[in-house]
Amino acid sequence: MCDDTAVASNSREVARSSEVSADDEPSAQWGWHGGFPKGTIIGGVVTIILLIAFIPGPYQSHTQDIWLVLIAIGIALSIVGHVIRRRNSWRR
Repeated sequence: MCDDTAVASNSREVARSSEVSADDEPSAQWGWHGGFPKGTIIGGVVTIILLIAFIPGPYQSHTQDIWLVLIAIGIALSIVGHVIRRRNSWRR
């Protein structure tokens, strides 16, 4: 460990810091330490479509349909919450 290293408060400071080696963290060269927010939304929508596509089936009971719809609604609500949080995050 090195005693003269400072702790960054967020990932942007780490990316701007000259102490971050590009060998250790290749993404530090171009400043990316984040996630895939659009990929998360796209993945959620694809999952909802697949869940709804499973509804028609050779079932004698509709318990599976209820679970599929409830899970799809839960994912849809979480996507809406995610979009709202991202939209309002600049106000904080």
